Amino acid sequence: MPDKALPVTEPTGSEAAPDSLAASLFAEVFIADQLARDLIGKSLPKGMQISHFSVLNLLAHMNAERTPAELAEAFHVTRGAMTNTLSRLEWAGHVHIRPDWDDARRKFVAISPAGRAARDMALAAFMPRIADVVRDVGPDRVRAALPVLRVLRRQLDETLRQPLR
Repeated sequence: MPDKALPVTEPTGSEAAPDSLAASLFAEVFIADQLARDLIGKSLPKGMQISHFSVLNLLAHMNAERTPAELAEAFHVTRGAMTNTLSRLEWAGHVHIRPDWDDARRKFVAISPAGRAARDMALAAFMPRIADVVRDVGPDRVRAALPVLRVLRRQLDETLRQPLR
């Protein structure tokens, strides 16, 4: 299949000022994020949200228990938001939540066999769609973009961890 050229909104000439470049970069990232979430969200099994899949996916990759606070930090959400997501996952039977036997104030979360199966079903539902996107963009272009996106992610993570000025 021929390589499809994607529209690019790059600042040119006098627009290439750093603020304009930053605005263009983040506009593209925001739009791509929204479209990717929409594509994946429409592919997920009924009742599963992207936040549910994301937690299940992380727990499956780590293959170890995590505290709700650790999960909240990993996803840059409040503890309350994570508690809500974990409550829904526990109700669906996708995670097991147990007390910390050494510190009754803490809990540990682990993915259940049903949660692993739900995560695998979700992956099977949307992977063909995102694989098509990569194929259409071109694997070489995607490989070339990944290092830049990783640096951007790390820089954003580092910036978020710094106190506000």
